[in-house]
Amino acid sequence: MTAPFRMPVPSADATPALVDPFGRRVTYLRLSVTDRCDLRCVYCMSDDMTFLPKRDLLTLEELDRVCRAFIDKGIRKIRITGGEPLVRRDVMGLFRSLSRHLEAGSLSELTLTTNGTLLGRYAAELASCGVRRINVSLDTLDPDRFRQITRRGDLGVVLAGIDAAQRAGLSVKINAVALKGVNEHEIAPMLEWAHGRGMDMTLIEVMPMGDIEPDRLQQFLPLSVVRERLDERYTLVDTQEHTGGPARYVRVAETGGRLGFITPLTHNFCESCNRVRLTCTGQLYMCLGQEDAGDLRAAMRGSEGDARLSDAIDEAISRKPRGHDFIIERSAGRAAVPRHMSVTGG
Repeated sequence: MTAPFRMPVPSADATPALVDPFGRRVTYLRLSVTDRCDLRCVYCMSDDMTFLPKRDLLTLEELDRVCRAFIDKGIRKIRITGGEPLVRRDVMGLFRSLSRHLEAGSLSELTLTTNGTLLGRYAAELASCGVRRINVSLDTLDPDRFRQITRRGDLGVVLAGIDAAQRAGLSVKINAVALKGVNEHEIAPMLEWAHGRGMDMTLIEVMPMGDIEPDRLQQFLPLSVVRERLDERYTLVDTQEHTGGPARYVRVAETGGRLGFITPLTHNFCESCNRVRLTCTGQLYMCLGQEDAGDLRAAMRGSEGDARLSDAIDEAISRKPRGHDFIIERSAGRAAVPRHMSVTGG
């Protein structure tokens, strides 16, 4: 096992707020550690993806350094994403290093979003690093349909990974993208399966990011339609519960579980946006649905100290827009932004 690299922990009380031009406090960093993935989900990637050369990626030490800079500025939650984050070589060294901020109280939560293929290997170690809850992207419980959606995945491996995560004491939330004509008839059974295992579930509208083979309009299923269908079968009680992300939650009276809706197209969540996304190459996107980004890699590699990095973060946050521009009808089914979701981080 590789020993974790260590940098100084910021003082817990030295946390000035990052506030954007619209008065929203930014407390949540979604950090992509790789654009690579071992699956090729039809709504996320092209089947024939060209991934970044490894030399373009931030090193694990640089990822740790930039996280420390954000924590110094009041970031309280970090979600590790990809691509598939667990395919990054030695990524557990980053988790072990970041766990020191949890121990110091300067970070409230360290978590990740994963496709579950490698959870069987890493679940126990994630728990030992202070990870308490994770999101697993899973769109079907049908093995054949799973292979169709992912183009190469094995559902049994993912389900075994979820088992391992729960055995390790991790709270699991299932994220499912609603796909018209593909998995819409499975949403209710998946909800009952997830809630029956004590897992929350969140439904997500397909996002128009990156050029892929299917037409976006063919994939798009409005969650307003999904909710109407679920209302006919269940008692959905609106709540004010939040987990730090963009989902709006209801409680399902019949199961006792929680169901979230992420609706970037039919009802955006921009007014409460508290997050930014850093790519594995050090590009800071202040909005998922806009192309403007700040170059933190250049700031880090251009100086030994962190003053330039700190200034680059502040300058980028000063450009955070009011909201995204995801309107699938206007893009005629094409990508609203050209980069794939795996480039920005889930």
